[in-house]
Amino acid sequence: MRQLLKQHSPNTRLANLPRRFQNPQAEAGNPFMDALKNLQDSFAPQSNSGKKTVIITGASSGLGLWSTKSLIEKGYKVIMAVRNPEKAEAVAEEFEFPKGSYAIEELELSSFDSVKNFARRMSSKPIDSLVCNAALYLPASPEASYTEEGFETSAQVNHLSHFLLVNLMIPTIQRSKDPRIVIVGSITGNTNTVGGGAVWPWADLGKLNGLAEGGKDIPMMDGGNFNGAKAYKDSKLANMMTVLEAHRRFHGSTGITFSSLYPGCIAETALFRDKKPWFRKLFPLFMRYVTGGYVSEPEAGERLAQVVSDDLTKKSGVYWGWNGGAKTVAYLKVSADKEKRGLAGAGGAGGEIFENEPSDEVRNEEKAKRLWELSARAVGLPYDSSYCDVLPETAAEIAAKNGPKSLPGIPLPNFVPDSRGKLDKRAAEGTSSAILEGRQ
Repeated sequence: MRQLLKQHSPNTRLANLPRRFQNPQAEAGNPFMDALKNLQDSFAPQSNSGKKTVIITGASSGLGLWSTKSLIEKGYKVIMAVRNPEKAEAVAEEFEFPKGSYAIEELELSSFDSVKNFARRMSSKPIDSLVCNAALYLPASPEASYTEEGFETSAQVNHLSHFLLVNLMIPTIQRSKDPRIVIVGSITGNTNTVGGGAVWPWADLGKLNGLAEGGKDIPMMDGGNFNGAKAYKDSKLANMMTVLEAHRRFHGSTGITFSSLYPGCIAETALFRDKKPWFRKLFPLFMRYVTGGYVSEPEAGERLAQVVSDDLTKKSGVYWGWNGGAKTVAYLKVSADKEKRGLAGAGGAGGEIFENEPSDEVRNEEKAKRLWELSARAVGLPYDSSYCDVLPETAAEIAAKNGPKSLPGIPLPNFVPDSRGKLDKRAAEGTSSAILEGRQ
């Protein structure tokens, strides 16, 4: 079958043409030969009419949609990898994306099979860049939900499936002349920022014993009790650690630029759809006028597009930021130029791109190796088992990852349910996520 396909492939048929037809340059100025050259170009795997091609997950709304728009305007072709192709097509028509500037492909990140099928379909296409953008945020969920594979939903959608996709796409993307893989980060996964270090709960993967114990039907990667907000933050921490570890493992041999970024607080994004209506109404105002961290969806999309397309961002292993990187509270910039004055310093609108400094946890190389091997085992890739043992934990470490939903030192009222504040029988086993009868 393979030989039959080879015999009838477009490139093989062209190669069997007489020599004068194979070399259009020999008949310069001949309209027929010009047409034949155009036909040959249409079969060339890197043509795309001169356009670079980028895959963006979660491209039908929010940051993914606006970065799609920005990249199309820069001359890219965007493959919109989405769970709902019909919705993506409707949005593309609403935004009036030119035909040929985009394609829509189904990708369900809650299914490893869907990720594998998607990567298989992409393997024959000329792909220059991959942007892992899609994310799920479930702060109001009192209990963990699980995918068909048995992993906590936000951990699989945000981290594990993107980890699998990155690994499967490396052979395809490295063929590009400007290969890039970008995973969207967040200040919430960086404890050296105001949003990540001053807002409870904090991102902390602990000793990754949840994944070490198999990860299935275990609510958190650190093995603690479920907290929807922390699950999201932990997944973004894992995203940023994955970028740096991929850079260390693959940049030298593949030439791929591995990057992450914090595009600013996109307060109106659908990411907050799980929040209460009053929060969704007031949060953008708070971020715009109090913290100065607000960034509009169009500007955030332009920032992500810059990381994909700019020569400045070809440096691998960088976490990119703008306007202070959200490491200080807002301050007032005074300037005669109205474009340069206003609240600044909180990673909000405006400012130039710069190499941001991720937290010590993100830059922890030993933990990143352990995360990589445990993630590889979880998704079915080859892994080093020496990194996958369950590690002993102190009572303080167990208590920390099973901490309450409230701020430290501020007890919850009795009428508020607290699914994280109970240290159950698992603590006695040395890890908080040992599989025991009657686990809460």
